[in-house]
Amino acid sequence: MSWKLIILESLLLISSCFVFGQNNAYKISEVYNNINRFYVDTIDEKKISEAAIIAMLEKLDPHSAYIPKEELMEAQTSINGSFVGVGIRFQLIKDTLNVVATIPGGPCEKLGVLPGDKIVMVEGKNIAGIGLKNDEVRSKLMGELGTKVNISIARRSQKELIEFTVTRDKIPVNSVDTYYMIDKENGYIKLNSFSRTTVQEVQDALRSLKAKGMKNLIFDLQGNGGGLLEAAHKLADEFLSGDKLIVYSEGKAYPREDRKANKLGLFENGRLIILTDEYSASASEILSGAMQDWDRGLVIGRRTFGKGLVQRPMGLSDGSEIRLTVARYFTPSGRFIQKPYDDPEEYKKDITQRFLNGEFTNADSIKLPDSLKFYTLNKKRLVYAGGGIMPDVFVSLDTSMVSKYYSSLVQSGLINTFCFNYVNDNRSLLKSRYPTFDNFKANFQCDEAFMRLFFDYVKKEKEDLQFDEEQYKVSEKIIKLRLTSLLAQDIFSSNEMYELFNQDNEILQKAIMILKSKEYDKFGLEK
Repeated sequence: MSWKLIILESLLLISSCFVFGQNNAYKISEVYNNINRFYVDTIDEKKISEAAIIAMLEKLDPHSAYIPKEELMEAQTSINGSFVGVGIRFQLIKDTLNVVATIPGGPCEKLGVLPGDKIVMVEGKNIAGIGLKNDEVRSKLMGELGTKVNISIARRSQKELIEFTVTRDKIPVNSVDTYYMIDKENGYIKLNSFSRTTVQEVQDALRSLKAKGMKNLIFDLQGNGGGLLEAAHKLADEFLSGDKLIVYSEGKAYPREDRKANKLGLFENGRLIILTDEYSASASEILSGAMQDWDRGLVIGRRTFGKGLVQRPMGLSDGSEIRLTVARYFTPSGRFIQKPYDDPEEYKKDITQRFLNGEFTNADSIKLPDSLKFYTLNKKRLVYAGGGIMPDVFVSLDTSMVSKYYSSLVQSGLINTFCFNYVNDNRSLLKSRYPTFDNFKANFQCDEAFMRLFFDYVKKEKEDLQFDEEQYKVSEKIIKLRLTSLLAQDIFSSNEMYELFNQDNEILQKAIMILKSKEYDKFGLEK
């Protein structure tokens, strides 16, 4: 098929939702025809057709997008809640692929691949010390369901390489990062996205926490950029009773569609707190907006991103896809929370501008016009449309422990690699000394000897990252907490890492304080 036909087919597919006049469509065809016949050089047909599609979608809104065929599988991973691969969590250290952990029940775990193993060959070809990148690792280990890949592993206790033939399988991508009991009454769930598996994952977490005595729930949406609208609808139904409206959407080609609660949820009673920040977007805003509008839960944190547009995936003939904005969504009170996007450059800079305006440290810096005022449906509390969900309780961004030295350590990746190497070198000793996470949490300390090892490692690996005593004193607590958390991740799992690192989560800590002090009840919300 010629490149002109590919372009025209793509344009026809797009025009089914975005109607071009006949003259405009003919004009586009004329331009491509002239380029093909008269341009001075041979053109890259695929490149120029994709550039035309991307440019066209960019003129619509910030969230309509084109996804090439080659990138579609990875783009769908978070939505589908799974991918096809070998089932490892890995880290590249000095151009070598290190297995940090195997996915429970995954192909590598079943074959006996262990944390600390180094994958040095794939299909008989060396991959160690050749400048391997993360995307290259994925391309070598991911593939079609049921296909096989041969890997060679170097293991500390073995002189010879160990050969494995791994059959690729579906690997779950969890949208629930972690859940645990904060104390005897208060449970915590952190959600990173809204995928096809989200509702089941949250239901499992809720059942587990309720079995442990949970009466109140803190639901963490910080950094959650959204996902499937349907997942947000069904998840909200776990918290709302009766047939309450959760969200409605409408667009030129899509008449108004109401999505309501329609079943008995697992947590319709009990104090509920939703945590948000400036990166909570889309489906996160549907959930938090519904809880706020019905006075079902308290929203704590900072103003959310402000994305109120609904995208529909549309496959193209060559296996690529466009995600076209087809509707706007509204919270139950009628709020449209999309921030303005007339100026694309200003839209991209919005989060940075909020920071510069002082919005992350002072709620009074947020200026919204009276025209955006709305009121909640039961208690008639003041809420706002436009530019995201405003929290009921604002929590400022705490930068008091952040120094230039700490930022340099984090950006260098040396904290991560030191912890991996330390656990790998001392795994048996650490396991015997700290057989359980509770034991580790209560007894492990970043003492002077441990910190000396760390700073010696940093000096060896990055000579230009000079130790700064004054800045270290500013950041000592957060550096040690980060080290301890990452050690817990490598010894146990990411669940334990979050439980430790959340000690520095100021929004979560505010929520815990509000629950323990009974301040929650002053808002008069449903319980």
